[in-house]
Amino acid sequence: MNYIRNIGAYFLMLGWVFRKPRKISIFWRMLMHEVQHIGINSIPIVALMSTFIGAVISLQTASNMDSPLLPAYTVGYITQSSIILEFSPTIISLILAGKVGSNIASEIGTMRITEQIDALEIMGVNSLNYLVFPKVIAAIAYFPVLVIFSMFLGMLGGFAALVISGLQSPETYILGLRSWFDVYNVYYALTKTVAFGFIIVSISSFYGYYVKGGSLDVGKASTKSVVVSSVVILIFNFIITKLMLL
Repeated sequence: MNYIRNIGAYFLMLGWVFRKPRKISIFWRMLMHEVQHIGINSIPIVALMSTFIGAVISLQTASNMDSPLLPAYTVGYITQSSIILEFSPTIISLILAGKVGSNIASEIGTMRITEQIDALEIMGVNSLNYLVFPKVIAAIAYFPVLVIFSMFLGMLGGFAALVISGLQSPETYILGLRSWFDVYNVYYALTKTVAFGFIIVSISSFYGYYVKGGSLDVGKASTKSVVVSSVVILIFNFIITKLMLL
């Protein structure tokens, strides 16, 4: 019963979020702040994870290529398809659910328990539109940029790992990256990324906005937002894959 109530409250919250901002200048300033906070500050963790996991994928693939029937450039192709189809859009989004989602839930939850949100509402400000809408737009706009960056670094990490280890020549790996490359796979990955960005920000904002109690409850809400966001991402990953690839 609580889950049904939460779902209803979630969609009611979205109705207040997606309203036209009263002052575009304030909205723009908040949006630039969220782009910095959500997007640019996430670049280091995305770069680190993408580079090393791309390297691991290529090394594991190369070490298991025992069949003489498979051409050597298959390693590059498998690395390319794994990174584009699943690793960059899904795994990076799960990582961002932990970093970005917990920060959003904690930030809004702290504002709730310190009565800053109540003060906004007393002044006649739509607090959900003011606080959440810029975060949603920033995530939808910047998460695809992070994922494209992740794709590039993942393939670059695979390239560096294979060349340094001497398992494959640069020409063979690049041939594999270019083999059977389908632009539609990139569209599919970016579509998932937009959906995942919206899920992370909206669910985290929901748990932070409706938190009750003290600082301990803010921590619990932050943890719950990460768990729920991750589960919903996995469910929608299956649904979007079924709709777009099968």
